[in-house]
Amino acid sequence: MAGENGGGAFTIVYLICILIVGLPIVIAEFVLGRKTQLSPVGAFEKISPKSNWKWVGMLGVASAFVILSFYGVVGGWTLKYTLISLTGGFTKLAGNPDMSGSLFNSFITGSLAPVIWQIFFMAFTIFVIVQGVKGGIEKWTKIMMPAILVILIVLMIRGLTLPNGMQALDFLFKPKFEDLTASSIVLALGHSFFTLSLGMGTMITYGSYLRRDQNLLSSALWIILLDTLIAMMAGVAIFATVFAMGADPGAGPGLIFVVLPTIFPKIAGGAVWGTLFFFLLFMAALTSAISFLEVITAYFIDEKGWTRK
Repeated sequence: MAGENGGGAFTIVYLICILIVGLPIVIAEFVLGRKTQLSPVGAFEKISPKSNWKWVGMLGVASAFVILSFYGVVGGWTLKYTLISLTGGFTKLAGNPDMSGSLFNSFITGSLAPVIWQIFFMAFTIFVIVQGVKGGIEKWTKIMMPAILVILIVLMIRGLTLPNGMQALDFLFKPKFEDLTASSIVLALGHSFFTLSLGMGTMITYGSYLRRDQNLLSSALWIILLDTLIAMMAGVAIFATVFAMGADPGAGPGLIFVVLPTIFPKIAGGAVWGTLFFFLLFMAALTSAISFLEVITAYFIDEKGWTRK
């Protein structure tokens, strides 16, 4: 998104949106959650009884459900492609985007395979949620987040050391203000909301689990810092590899599941790098899916009296 909308100029606008708009909203949602100790619906209802504000919370829960359905599908794709790479399935795709595209299309249009892999992915997600906040979400996040950072660093270094890999830095971070449009600014604002899960009930729900003595500004800043850092590192890792192999950086959504599988076999140890990359995507999708499912789970626990299991 940055490379196609002004490079560094888009990144600057995105960071401004994160700090000016995203940070205050994250803190506000944390405050609402911690004060009420409830999920989004109950939180709005508690601060404004007998009003329609609870429907704002309900909209957040509904948004979490819709986005979770998206993550469930894509998360299943990442699991499938991790297995394909691990078993050397990308070897025959080397330099052949047509074959790679056919493989991807046949997979996602299948009547059974995508559903099975989505079930596997959601099973992982449910497994974490059922174990609770401390024994599940906190425990597994402490494992996955460092793993994500380590894998990203390894992939980023590998990509930048490939021939022409350094072009990714220009593509992503060199300001091209002439390419920055009003539409780009709106995209940057929307992207800041999406990456921080604002307005989806996630921060309110997690805020309800925060201690009274926890510094909300510090917590919000850490979230923004890590979210932005991971996004930047992922961009460098992906596009360094793309430029090194002479692929089209503007390939859009097909870049991940169509273009990259044709590139990894051309790199020494490609099966390892491909497996690491798609496993990284799996963990990233899983951490997001966990947060959205927790919003839905917290709603049924607080409002309907259900147990977590």
